[in-house]
Amino acid sequence: MYTIIILLLGIIPTQDTSHHLMPGLKQKVSIQTDQWGVSHIYAQNEQDLFFTQGFSAARDRLFQYECWRRQATGTTAEILGQRELNRDIGARLFKFRGNIIQEMNHYHPRGALIITSFVKGINAYIKLVLNGQEKLPIEFQWLGIKPGYWTPEVVISRHNGLLGNVQKELQLARWIHQIGKDRVAALMNFHPQQPDLTMDPLLNEAALQEDILGLYNAYRRPILFAKEDLSGAIFDPKKWNPPLHSPVSTMYNQQEGSNNWVINGSKSKSGHPMMANDPHRAIVVPSLRYLTHLHAPGWNVIGGGEPVLPGISIGHNEYGAWGLTIFETDIEDLIVYNINPQNSNQYWHQNKWLTFKKIKDTIAVKGLQDHVVTHLYTIDGPVPFIDHKRKLAYAVRCAWLDIGGAPYLASLRMNQAKSWVEFKNACKYAFVPAENMVWADRNGHIGWQTVGLAPIRTFHSGMVPVMNHVKNEWAGYLPILKRPGSFNPPNGMIVTANENLTPIAYPYLNTIGYGWADSYRGSRAREVLAAKNKLNVEDFQALQTDYVSLPARDLIPMLLNIKFDHPEAESYKLALSQWDQSLMASSGMAGLYVWFERYLEEEILNLYLPENSDSRLDNDLAILSISTEWMITLLQNNRSIEVLNKIYYREDILKTSFIRAIEKMKNLFGHQSTYWKYGDDRFKHIVIHHPLYKIMNDFQRKLVNIRSAPRGGNSNTVGSTGDLDNQASGASFRIVVDCADWDLAKASNTPGQSANPLSTHYQDLFDLWARDQYFPLYYSKEKVDRVTEKVMILQSK
Repeated sequence: MYTIIILLLGIIPTQDTSHHLMPGLKQKVSIQTDQWGVSHIYAQNEQDLFFTQGFSAARDRLFQYECWRRQATGTTAEILGQRELNRDIGARLFKFRGNIIQEMNHYHPRGALIITSFVKGINAYIKLVLNGQEKLPIEFQWLGIKPGYWTPEVVISRHNGLLGNVQKELQLARWIHQIGKDRVAALMNFHPQQPDLTMDPLLNEAALQEDILGLYNAYRRPILFAKEDLSGAIFDPKKWNPPLHSPVSTMYNQQEGSNNWVINGSKSKSGHPMMANDPHRAIVVPSLRYLTHLHAPGWNVIGGGEPVLPGISIGHNEYGAWGLTIFETDIEDLIVYNINPQNSNQYWHQNKWLTFKKIKDTIAVKGLQDHVVTHLYTIDGPVPFIDHKRKLAYAVRCAWLDIGGAPYLASLRMNQAKSWVEFKNACKYAFVPAENMVWADRNGHIGWQTVGLAPIRTFHSGMVPVMNHVKNEWAGYLPILKRPGSFNPPNGMIVTANENLTPIAYPYLNTIGYGWADSYRGSRAREVLAAKNKLNVEDFQALQTDYVSLPARDLIPMLLNIKFDHPEAESYKLALSQWDQSLMASSGMAGLYVWFERYLEEEILNLYLPENSDSRLDNDLAILSISTEWMITLLQNNRSIEVLNKIYYREDILKTSFIRAIEKMKNLFGHQSTYWKYGDDRFKHIVIHHPLYKIMNDFQRKLVNIRSAPRGGNSNTVGSTGDLDNQASGASFRIVVDCADWDLAKASNTPGQSANPLSTHYQDLFDLWARDQYFPLYYSKEKVDRVTEKVMILQSK
């Protein structure tokens, strides 16, 4: 079959020879690819190490690299035409324009050397492709394009980072006008304190309905492809049969989150600290994460990270292991200015008129003349929108455009940390995103340090747009080491899962965000870790894939107190009471519970929406959903709920939701509950689609899509799988490390290490991942040699 596919496509898969002459290297480098597709790079100096990391990753992920490069440089319209013009304008508007050498050296004392070496390695592989010495990946052939060369500016782009909340600011402002501050505050479940949601009178409902963040949103969204992008030699309209509407996005809407935890030796079987991390991001092909082992003098680090960045963001070296999760922090504000009625080139700032800074730019557009645009900037930041009718200008004050704002690159310093003190010092340079960094080392220590830029707001919350006023300026950034953290806690463990971990007496609450994940994942992890000592790697794996639902423990007892009129509902209530509250794929009661919880949230949400709410409000709230934790607290504390002088009774809400859930399961699977199953193609499953799948023919689609597999869990289980029926987010990458022996480390990464559909490593890790299983992430040379599948030697001429 493999041979037939190759012949039909007219493509010969890349076959690496044992030796390659590689100009740009100083000494010989060896790349040992193991049977799971992980590249173990052995170099004799730092420059060659990162050159080879760039070369090796580009070899596996070239189409992903090209998409990243075009997003970073604002050159998508060059190949996709006018519909992508706003993305390119946004990318150029929000481009980092500071000193590039100072920027690179922020991330590591030799950051400029490391990043430029990484870029040279990428370009060395691209040159081989352009010269015909390596095969052009099939996506390039289908689109009729070729890869472009990289520069350091591409590496430090911010376009794909987890940045801030400016989009939510605008959404909240619109909702406030429609349903009021109180109901918005309730639905959002703000904590540890309530933000000030006072709106300036100038920012009325009509003004806020303008497309204020159109350029920002275009800059931040994934690339879209449409059928007209396919090369004429490939595209045959008679054979094109899209399964869904076009255009198609390169990734899904995603729920961001993560789990990590560390324990000390008193709780581990080995007597040494252990670390686990599973970042929850979009589940896509190719995988968002990429595993690599970097070995050279001064470097011996292994783990996962962004394939387009040098270094390892999550993993271990010879001394310790580290992981990350997001810590809620707001590093963006939407600032509004009055424009001079007599001179549209000026805006009002601190009692005087200032002139917009202007940068002229030219953007190539496929099929059209070049587009000339003038970017505007205020003293606070880029201007994505001018409201000429109301004489208002909107700017985004974004901390991530400061030096050091490129996501994850500060992990380069962490990669060489030999102790908690050195690791904590490296954390001072981790500006974006704000994260919970955890550490475990061979000397028996564990630690937690929150990182990330934290603007100090004195007179406003940052949760709604504000007028340009001196009181709304930031009073600098809080020093990172004053952010929450701990070292060697008495209970022997640290768990973070995006929930609020801010100490009650924390003195800098004006630097802390308001919107957190529910506490269920973190609480379940602490429960399991506290219940057992002598934990091992297998225990950590089981916990990372745990599907116990803590919300079910609270909701089902409430349901049991209700008497249903119909015997069928009573029988299902009894069955649910006997269920183990684990959202296993094979469980029918798990499916019934999930629909009950979903409908309950929908019923509660509808109570707080006005009867005449518009579609924009409904759609935005549907995207953000509501806090399950807040909903359960509301139901536990109130037999009746009053909203806008109307009374709603808890029993009625629970009854309605449960009856709806029963009917939904019967419609999906029939009346026989023995045939009900949560993990089913009609319910909770996963199909991972290639970025171009909607514009392919059937043959191409079968080649590149990843087959369906049943899933369990939801967004509130430790094994987080999100709340969509087709899992769009969750832990595509996992790692577990025991500091007693680095070779005990285990990992998973779906669907595979390679982005090439013709590679054996394109989807070879999917089945393991779908069964919640792992592969060994070997570290010692002896173990790596035993599982090496292929060796590639690079030598300079």
